[in-house]
Amino acid sequence: MGNRGRELGVRLGPQDDNASVGAIHRALELGVNWIDTAAIYGLGHSEEIVARALREWSGTRPLVFTKCSMRWHEDRTIYRSLRRDSLRAELEASLRRLQLERIDLYQIHWPNPEAEIEEGWETLARFQEEGKVRWIGVSNFNVEQMKRAIKIAPITSLQPPYSMLRRAIEPEILPFCQENGIGVINYSPMVSGLLTGKMTPERVAALPADDWRRRSVEFNEPRLSRNMRLVELLREIGQQHGVEPGVVGVAWTLHNPAITAAIVGGRSGQQVEGIVPALSLRLTDEECGRIHAFLDENAA
Repeated sequence: MGNRGRELGVRLGPQDDNASVGAIHRALELGVNWIDTAAIYGLGHSEEIVARALREWSGTRPLVFTKCSMRWHEDRTIYRSLRRDSLRAELEASLRRLQLERIDLYQIHWPNPEAEIEEGWETLARFQEEGKVRWIGVSNFNVEQMKRAIKIAPITSLQPPYSMLRRAIEPEILPFCQENGIGVINYSPMVSGLLTGKMTPERVAALPADDWRRRSVEFNEPRLSRNMRLVELLREIGQQHGVEPGVVGVAWTLHNPAITAAIVGGRSGQQVEGIVPALSLRLTDEECGRIHAFLDENAA
């Protein structure tokens, strides 16, 4: 897939559809060339918004990625399946919502149910043979799960969480992907807004009671104070390049040679404009060294 890019998507809280379309259009205007979504986001609504944005876009169509394995009943309760017939129904529904004849990258969202991984991956390989998807990938898989899939068909890409606060994939998963030619599209490089420079202890305290970040270890003491000091370091580095701390956070992940591309979300054209500089920012080894030194000295 080659090009390093970013995702425009909606993940947290209520969102105006027109703002979402505007965010996608602004990203495309600024050079973003792919969009990642999933059937489960908004229970199909995110895919419909992507379709609307592309229908109203007159330029070159970006690559479109989506995910499967998480479904919902009529009462909106969610269940998971990697069974052949279930995935077939999911694919047809995503193609219909996206208004596409072929999806560029179709990914298993979670390796769950784990006993169905082989059946699920065999089914995605069949979709590829049929020409309904160009590439097939996985998300949130570990090394052993990827090894099981590779016995059936090659993996184009892995989508894992990765940021300077979530580095669990560095010891085993990233080397395995490099050795096996698997692209890595990391998500949450700004830790759900924590590294953007907009988050403060007061803003965290004011988050709605049902916001999952209220329960996250990174958004609570003692780590919150450490993370706020990290943001100030990112702000200092960013000032040398005329960018916000979040841009530095994304660029840090892209500095790793195993990372192919980073996923970020933008609610509006203005937010997109703020993060798109990460497309071209290349941190120096010295700048990355300062970040690594801080993380080593302030380990969780």
